[in-house]
Amino acid sequence: MIKLVLIRHGESKWNKANKFTGWTDVTLSEKGKKEAKEAGKILKKKGYEFDIAFDSFLKRSHQTRKIVLKVMGLEGKISVKKSWRLNERHYGALQGLNKAKTAERVGEKQVHLWRRGYGVRPPALDKDDKRWPGNQARYKDIPKKYLPLTESLKDTVKRVVPYWKKEIVPELKKGKKVVIFAHGNSLRALVKYLDKIPDKEIPHLNIPTGIPLVYELDEKLKPKKHYYLGDREKIKKAQKKVKKQGKAK
Repeated sequence: MIKLVLIRHGESKWNKANKFTGWTDVTLSEKGKKEAKEAGKILKKKGYEFDIAFDSFLKRSHQTRKIVLKVMGLEGKISVKKSWRLNERHYGALQGLNKAKTAERVGEKQVHLWRRGYGVRPPALDKDDKRWPGNQARYKDIPKKYLPLTESLKDTVKRVVPYWKKEIVPELKKGKKVVIFAHGNSLRALVKYLDKIPDKEIPHLNIPTGIPLVYELDEKLKPKKHYYLGDREKIKKAQKKVKKQGKAK
């Protein structure tokens, strides 16, 4: 049996402020740091070990990885691979806007479609907008045709799944113990692929911050089962919190 661990970063400062974040490079809140520490503690308590970690290009994911691995006694002792393909979904011109206030302005139904509609893209940025990654130094080595002005979850799937197949699957096949640190939507994209979740059902999937999600895979890397590590009631509350973020106050 192969175990794969997925961890959405701990609560970020913009999660706390209920803002559309996307590729905006914000850091963890104090609560987010505590969530990462708790994730590290439970993984260590359960006897998990890792050989390689995969990470996005964004600070909140990096911070979570460093905290988790430090608590586990693995910081600096395992390989780390970073890729923009594991970045959060790009929310286009919505980035920086408060979700609840946006729902008050355009309606909860529209915000729900932007947040959870599988093929629905938020309003796009212009290429002269500083929020476009093509204007940011960290993406200078990536062909601009790959850098989004906005994305749907469907678009996110198209960049996450090829990375999974090309970079992560080979490590699992070598017998490496793998952990992936990423984001709500990049992990939703991967979970959709692994569990073959239909397009019409994926809007109901909510992944909470800072809680390890374990997949048990067979020798062909097909999921046998998956589960979160931690208190069940706490996990349910965290999932409900994610679901309510697009509600008007």
